[in-house]
Amino acid sequence: MLLGAHFCYANPMSDAARYSVAIVVMLLLLKDDKVLLMRRQNTGWADGEYDLVGGHHDGHESLRQALAREAQEEVGITVRPEDATFVHFLQYIDDEEYLYSFYMVEQWQGEPEIKEPDKCDKLEWFPLDALPDNLTAATKLVLEKYAAGETYTEFTPVR
Repeated sequence: MLLGAHFCYANPMSDAARYSVAIVVMLLLLKDDKVLLMRRQNTGWADGEYDLVGGHHDGHESLRQALAREAQEEVGITVRPEDATFVHFLQYIDDEEYLYSFYMVEQWQGEPEIKEPDKCDKLEWFPLDALPDNLTAATKLVLEKYAAGETYTEFTPVR
């Protein structure tokens, strides 16, 4: 059963959901061998760290449609879902679990700009081989795996 942005595995004998996991889409927006990163602020998670453009799947949309929606909402660009190429899957295992699907996009319309200044205070292009030190740990790992041609990662944050 699919409820919003969560996969739920329900007991066939009842309507009670036993388990759900959030689905997240992330955008590797690439230009001239550089990736666009946004610095998080005021979110309560990884504030001051860079991350990729992305967000939660809202349900009743394909993952690539969710990616296009998030690109428009967060940085004001138009991405056609068919121009998004799947590149990586991350299982984020913590107190809450998330399934991340990463897509590379090299064609879009518009110029990226901050559209949610309450959540992001800076956009910057970084070479894939010179990423900032203050990059979220999971995204750092995924970008390393992406560069190595790997498509799957399991990640548990170190506390």
